[in-house]
Amino acid sequence: MPRVLITGTAARRFTGGQTEVAVEADTVRRMIAELERRFPGLGHQIDEGMAVAIDGEIFQDAYQTPLSPDSEVVLIPKIGGG
Repeated sequence: MPRVLITGTAARRFTGGQTEVAVEADTVRRMIAELERRFPGLGHQIDEGMAVAIDGEIFQDAYQTPLSPDSEVVLIPKIGGG
């Protein structure tokens, strides 16, 4: 099962402070849906304010990106700027 690491206080507030979860999903889209099911509001937070890194590579549009059972996914708060 892919392992998801959640960084940033905004996202962790949805998980009760939990920073790591295993999620049964084969794409990023399914991973986000499962996280939303477990932690209501987290899916929206990921969509609006987080970048996704899979096995060390940051993706801009990761929804259809496949995940393998041993993938490590890191959710990183986006940095705003102008």
